[in-house]
Amino acid sequence: MSKRCYYEVLGLQRNASEAEIKKAYRRLAMKYHPDRNTGDNAEEAELRFKEVKEAYEVLSDPQKRAAYDQFGHAGVDGAAAGAGGFGGGASFSDIFGDVFGDIFGGGRGGGRQQPYRGADLRYNLELSLEDAVAGTSVKIKVPTWAQCETCGGSGARPGSSPRTCSTCHGAGQVRMQQGFFSVQQTCPTCHGRGTVIEDPCPACHGQGRVQQTKTLSVKVPPGVDTGDRIRLAGEGEAGENGGPPGDLYVQVTVREHPIFTRDDANLYCEMPIPFTKAALGGEVEVPTLDGKVKLKIPEGTQTGRMFRLRGKGVKPVRGGPQGDLIVRVVVETPVKLNSDQRRLIEELDRSLSGGGSKHSPNAHGWLDKVKGFFKDVGL
Repeated sequence: MSKRCYYEVLGLQRNASEAEIKKAYRRLAMKYHPDRNTGDNAEEAELRFKEVKEAYEVLSDPQKRAAYDQFGHAGVDGAAAGAGGFGGGASFSDIFGDVFGDIFGGGRGGGRQQPYRGADLRYNLELSLEDAVAGTSVKIKVPTWAQCETCGGSGARPGSSPRTCSTCHGAGQVRMQQGFFSVQQTCPTCHGRGTVIEDPCPACHGQGRVQQTKTLSVKVPPGVDTGDRIRLAGEGEAGENGGPPGDLYVQVTVREHPIFTRDDANLYCEMPIPFTKAALGGEVEVPTLDGKVKLKIPEGTQTGRMFRLRGKGVKPVRGGPQGDLIVRVVVETPVKLNSDQRRLIEELDRSLSGGGSKHSPNAHGWLDKVKGFFKDVGL
């Protein structure tokens, strides 16, 4: 069966431009792709799809197209088969990847100059607990690549523009014939860009981007915690070839606090109290992030007792009720006693001891358990 003219397959004139060839290929490849033709005409669509792809493989390559224009199918049949696209039994997953890879910038021909999104950046921001809980605004300096304002990102001196590479004709890749094999590689002249800058921009030296240190204002919302990220859209590195910039992610770390520790929305602190206050009861001042508050200590308070101050914690950044401040008291034993203080405590001890378990129920209860243990083991 004789092959149809490749220009006829794509519905093009022989003087069609590279852009017209690609446009026709995309339209027909989408139309006849097997995934979109699963009914009675699936077999015919598959044949048309292969025919369209074969035509595009030849006409999109300047060397193959020149050979086809001069010698017809006889000038490219070997190359088409060697490409593995038709006679070699290529899978439809390969064909599918080539179609959509070409549409979205990947696959064969992906080396030609096209816009690329800039890289995302990360900045580590250290905050105090007070700033993290209340929210704040900070200034940061970020080293980054920004689009060159002199050339507008083209890389060429103002008044000039990059020209299409004469070696690869804008494809960004060239095909080298090595015996029976045809090898495709990055164009050595334009290094895959597809264009050549003959008169580079003096500001960016042809890169289209310049390195800068920019100062940004970061608004930190109330309630952030270690591990949270603040996204600054478009503040990352500038894109290449006119592509959009990336984003800047500010990574939050909250410094350790000398008094408080945080667990989600709650704050915790440990507060020492004198043993007289623990024994007799009374009031103590407790620090909070909002200032001092009074806390009533009941008579006979023991070390480790927890007191909850509601609403004195953190309002979570993602919403929810405000947390609490949990105060753990530690009864402090007096040290460095003088002779009078020692005498008074000895008198107190004699007085307390006379009351038996009445004044120290926990200690006496524990001693009873110890006695029972020794009795059980025969000691």
